[in-house]
Amino acid sequence: MRTIYGTVLCTLFALTACCTQGKNPSADPAGSAAKPRVSYAGTIQAPEFPTGLDWLNTARPLTLKSLRGKVVVLDFWTYGCINCFHDFPWLLKLERDFPDTLVVIGVHSAKFSEEGNTRNIREVILRYGLDYPVVNDSQFKVWNQWNVQAWPTLEIIDPAGNVVGYRAGEGFYPLFKKVIGSLVAEFAAKGLIDRRPISLRLEKEGLPQTLLSFPGKVHADPRGNRIFIADTDHNRIIVAALDSGDVTSVIGSGVAGLQDGSYSTAEFNHEQGLALSPDGDTLYVADTVNHAIRRVDLEKQTVRTIAGTGEQAALYPPPGGSDATKVALSSPWDLALSGNWLYIAMAGCHQIWRMPLDGKGIYPYAGSGEEDTDDGPLARASFAQPSGITVGPDGRIYFASSEGSSIRMIDPAKGTVATIAGSSSSLFDFGDKDGIGRAARLQHPLGVVAYRGKLYVADTYNNKIKVVDPITGEVRTLAGGAAGWRDGAQPLFYEPGGIDAAGGKLYIADTNNHSIRILDLSTGLTSTLALKGISLLDRGDVYLGKTVRLGAVSVAPGRGTLRLQVSFPPGFSPNAEAPSAVTVSSAGAVSFPSTAAFNAPGPRFPMDFPAVFSPGTSVVTVDLSVVYCREVESSVCLIEQARLVVPVSVVASARSQAPPVLKVSYDVDRTAAGGSPQLGGIQP
Repeated sequence: MRTIYGTVLCTLFALTACCTQGKNPSADPAGSAAKPRVSYAGTIQAPEFPTGLDWLNTARPLTLKSLRGKVVVLDFWTYGCINCFHDFPWLLKLERDFPDTLVVIGVHSAKFSEEGNTRNIREVILRYGLDYPVVNDSQFKVWNQWNVQAWPTLEIIDPAGNVVGYRAGEGFYPLFKKVIGSLVAEFAAKGLIDRRPISLRLEKEGLPQTLLSFPGKVHADPRGNRIFIADTDHNRIIVAALDSGDVTSVIGSGVAGLQDGSYSTAEFNHEQGLALSPDGDTLYVADTVNHAIRRVDLEKQTVRTIAGTGEQAALYPPPGGSDATKVALSSPWDLALSGNWLYIAMAGCHQIWRMPLDGKGIYPYAGSGEEDTDDGPLARASFAQPSGITVGPDGRIYFASSEGSSIRMIDPAKGTVATIAGSSSSLFDFGDKDGIGRAARLQHPLGVVAYRGKLYVADTYNNKIKVVDPITGEVRTLAGGAAGWRDGAQPLFYEPGGIDAAGGKLYIADTNNHSIRILDLSTGLTSTLALKGISLLDRGDVYLGKTVRLGAVSVAPGRGTLRLQVSFPPGFSPNAEAPSAVTVSSAGAVSFPSTAAFNAPGPRFPMDFPAVFSPGTSVVTVDLSVVYCREVESSVCLIEQARLVVPVSVVASARSQAPPVLKVSYDVDRTAAGGSPQLGGIQP
């Protein structure tokens, strides 16, 4: 059985690999990954991981030898690759199918220089909720061991450590499920399956919550004095006053899903681009992971799906159709309105699509679907993961071709595509260089906005904001540099993904800083948007915190006190205006006869709760939700949510106190809060 599936695996290949390492894939759409390298039959020993590599989501480096008895899937990916993102849900599904017999290991072999940084890979793991081990293969050591040719590529290793086969690109799930099921059955029959869980230490453990989480795009509405924020990792849209930052509404429940309905019940899944109708009554949303376009009625406060089926298109490139809700899309990433048309940067199939605002159909508009850098007529031009789009006052459409590290232009009157800035010769020709037109270099830009005769670009992997002259092609750095967080005349950003402009200011979705930044074009100064009205940002019954199990303690019987001490990183303290909450509860020997909760701004610690201690045992639970901010710049705030679980023994022999005091202490994580790139720009 294993031999049959191994042979099948090596002769079936997807044609949706992101691109091939080290060459332009235009001559071979799937790269050399479309040619079998070897027909495995479960007899070739898998090469061991090289030493000295950085590992994430695990406390120590893994070895294939230590994983004998389990099926192992290696996923070779790079975090700028949309096709790699498409594989994540299917890997999660495989993990659920084989919870105790399969181990997925992500092998991150970076295409872009920015992607090779372990710190940046950690951010992507957090953004996409990856819960399996990932190794940073920035020097392509593992890649070369396996002779991989394209992102993504997946390899299967059997429980004896032998290579079974591989597949490049998307669409692997049905076959992989059969192969893995066959391997598990075969090795279980021989008593060679190890069902013990492996030890993980997830990167998300111990991190504070940020009130915005990886915001992807932003839209400014000066006429309505509103700013719309795609709070992408919280699966919701924040609406606030443009001048004051007062939060006026939250669109979406915060639960990841595809559900129409009211603001409080509607569901999104990692939404990105936003576009506002000219009358200001309708917001269009690129619901990226749902592969859908959503329509928000801002008057009725309702959300409705107007395009997409909720499933990624199986055909590549996907066809359009007259009924937009029956057309399968592929990762719509950004939106722009022009006249009666909604233009869509369809990152997943490397095209620009459009649909009329009357909802009658949705169709490809430009791009062949091949991932490349070719200019020319609309149907023959090739794009590389378009992820930002804007329309100039002359009706020309500008977009960020992210994997091509370039800014491109569609001239609707001529029906042609041209490169404005950045290389047009290779998907691997990127960098950080100001200059003219194709001599300039960008690195995976995700955002672009046309404003006052210029194009402002979120040059994402360079952590910069750049300005492009659409006539001359001149590219100039406006702000930014190394990854970080700093306001003022020399600001720092961390992989900004979205940008908009209004009233002489740029509004920037500073994605990895979990904040919205404002760059004043007249003064050159950058500030962080302070959102006010934190109660509206409550995600309801979605518990965001972590559970911390504290050591067992003993206390004497009698009437006494639970004393809670919470310590914050240096320079931080609880916010005096934001409502924080503490609730204590127990089962067993400890009871709280009166006030067992605090819910008000400005908590002060230590905080005492009256308690009665009776002989026996108990488990005391403290639920903590505290907003804390930098004491110097209150626009930089975080929210710590934790559930403290304390086993308690009430015994007469315990050291006597009159009255007895149960002390519970908790330190807010200093490492996560102390590094500025972890900070979110929120002020209650």
